[in-house]
Amino acid sequence: MDVALHLSFEEMWEKIMACDSKYDGLFFTAVKTTKIYCRPSCRSRKPKKINVKFYHDLVDAERAGFRACKRCQPEVGDSPQMRLVREVITFLVNQYDQKVELKDIASHVGVSSYYLERLFKKETMETPRSYLEKIRVDKAAYLLTTTNLTNLQISLEVGIQSPSNFYKVFRRLKNCSPSEYRNMQEKGK
Repeated sequence: MDVALHLSFEEMWEKIMACDSKYDGLFFTAVKTTKIYCRPSCRSRKPKKINVKFYHDLVDAERAGFRACKRCQPEVGDSPQMRLVREVITFLVNQYDQKVELKDIASHVGVSSYYLERLFKKETMETPRSYLEKIRVDKAAYLLTTTNLTNLQISLEVGIQSPSNFYKVFRRLKNCSPSEYRNMQEKGK
């Protein structure tokens, strides 16, 4: 039940620059100059942006003539549990702007809510809900720096219906308010 991941080039670029392991297995970074592909979390030296191509499947990367990185070993297979976790993460990334409940996620991947929550927490050290909050805040941070949408519009765009909850979750995960984040990013440009 593979579903394509809906992230822009810029969003995927941000994930590899941050070495974000949450996206490992969901896409792969291929470097045209070295002909190597890596996981998003790879700690190798970062390539120039113009030399990067993204693949959602390592088979496609290999067909295009890229070989696996020896450092992060993206070709090493996952356990069935990790495949299920990656399927859940893909679902969360693609549905972040919707009202998502644990039973919906469990139904999507074909397991019980109890089993899903226990397995997901064991593999990621987080609940699906906290993981979804991080995805929403990452998306909000991206929108804060790339659009002129208001904080309320961004809150609704990322699926958080309560502005007060949006501010609370954003502050907890980014250690500042959405407005402070936008101002810091504009000063850093």
